[in-house]
Amino acid sequence: MVNWGARGSAVFVVMAAISLAGCQGSNFGNFGGMGGWFESSPPPPPAPAARPSIASSDIIGRWGLAAYHRDQDRARTEQAAQGQCRQPYVISGGSAGGVMMLNHDSPNIVEHFIKVSADGKTLIGPGEAPNPEDDREVVSFDGRVLILKWVSPEVAGRYGTMVLVRCGAEGARPGARTSSRAPAAR
Repeated sequence: MVNWGARGSAVFVVMAAISLAGCQGSNFGNFGGMGGWFESSPPPPPAPAARPSIASSDIIGRWGLAAYHRDQDRARTEQAAQGQCRQPYVISGGSAGGVMMLNHDSPNIVEHFIKVSADGKTLIGPGEAPNPEDDREVVSFDGRVLILKWVSPEVAGRYGTMVLVRCGAEGARPGARTSSRAPAAR
């Protein structure tokens, strides 16, 4: 058995310190570019926040509403939605900057917010944070027709993809004819 004594212990501590110092300056401990054991690199800067493709003010108004489950039914459903303007679905402004809308499975109108998911999709739903259980994805919007799809597959299976067609002259197709004449007095 070796008896190191005080002098041997001191030599061992100095050798260990030199070895560790050498590791700090080398790539020892650099596993796949993740940095060494003794290195501290700052975290990457956060990605810039994505912006929604629409604003709350874009969808305030009166809408004809219908829904479809098969993509081939979209054109027919758009026509059906336009026919619903006799009893429009009204989207109004909310007190916190959102819009007032119905949500699934509830007869209550609640404030919905336009937000962006982690993968950059524009969503509409209650609460300011994305919530896959209650949000709808904005599939398309051209100013006149708004297509919304429920994020939750279960809810989408029950309610389908929503087609909202703007009622009246607001957001009408370019070249659409509107009459500004008042009816003749009798």
